Amino acid sequence: MPAVPNRWVILCVLFLARTAMSLQFQTVASTGSVIIDTFAIDFAALGLLIGIYMLPGVAIALPGGVLGQRFGAKRIVMAGLALMAIGGAVMAAGTSYAAMMTGRLISGTGAVFLTVMVAKMTTDWFAGRQIVAAMSTVIASWPFGLAIGLVTYGPLAQAYGWTTVMLIGVVASVLGLVLIAAIYRDPPGLPVAPVARLTIGLTRREWMLVLIAGAIWGLFNVGYIVLISFAPEVFTARGYSPAQASTIVSFVGWALIPTMPLTGLIVDRVGRSAAFMLVGFVVAAIAACAVPFVSMPLVPFTVLVIAIGVPAGLIMSLPAQVLRAERRASGLGVFFTCYFVAMALLPGAAGLARDISGSPASPALFAAGMMVLCMLALMLFHAAKRMPEQ
Repeated sequence: MPAVPNRWVILCVLFLARTAMSLQFQTVASTGSVIIDTFAIDFAALGLLIGIYMLPGVAIALPGGVLGQRFGAKRIVMAGLALMAIGGAVMAAGTSYAAMMTGRLISGTGAVFLTVMVAKMTTDWFAGRQIVAAMSTVIASWPFGLAIGLVTYGPLAQAYGWTTVMLIGVVASVLGLVLIAAIYRDPPGLPVAPVARLTIGLTRREWMLVLIAGAIWGLFNVGYIVLISFAPEVFTARGYSPAQASTIVSFVGWALIPTMPLTGLIVDRVGRSAAFMLVGFVVAAIAACAVPFVSMPLVPFTVLVIAIGVPAGLIMSLPAQVLRAERRASGLGVFFTCYFVAMALLPGAAGLARDISGSPASPALFAAGMMVLCMLALMLFHAAKRMPEQ
């Protein structure tokens, strides 16, 4: 029997495998101008090509969790990485916009499998001991990969063509697959669910709590995406150049990389994760409200950048508090379905609010509202957690 690797080695492997997803996601956004010229499309079509990567999650997250419960998380992650590689190859070889869309959908389907199962694997290895630090670290792979893509993909596309950038996503996916296949093992003594049927198998209490936790994660990410999408306009309205505004907003991603793991380490040491989350939500909401209305918006925006990194890993640790080990895969499928539905529907509502109001302040206020809803949902989560199983 092969030796069981150290759990921190496992965490590193999961971090790198998940980084492949963010590296691939960024390939289209960072080569957008080249893709527009190559396929003679407009910005709306480019936006659709970027966003469609997340669309399969609405339908696939829950079935992916059930499949992971039935066939094992490792197999589903490897299948997900294989789909990401295939989809990226289809895009690299694509000669039409339709081919690009097809490849993006295939890749996005694989990314959903990866997202759900990496969360499950991390929980399996760290539940009950440093789960917050571990989850905070593994989700920091998202801004890490995006930051690499932001810095490198544009120059690479100009020098070697956009297909080279698409192939980087393919190579990253293949490397992730090799690492998972060679190194990942389930932790010793992990309970397994019965394999006779493809069922979700959650109790009523698990359903309620994981749905609330998933709503918190979805609302939080909507607030984050709305901020980084619309915040540059706030700064340009105050006299900053578009380049300066984009650079300032990009600091959000860079700041999240150290903030999330550091918060996780502190919370694992001192406890009181709910208090840290509430403070993060409240401070982020107040700062978001202040950014459009103060004479020096960079000051509250800096506070916002720090505050928004505090709750992320703590939210991701919530399912570990309520799901039985043998039902983590399907439970996390439910959790991420809430996330993908929120991400599919609510950012458009922020854009609608901007159109109706005519004010660049409205998206920031919308994001602040998301943080307030997160705070209320967290209170509901802890109230429901105290309820006995019926």
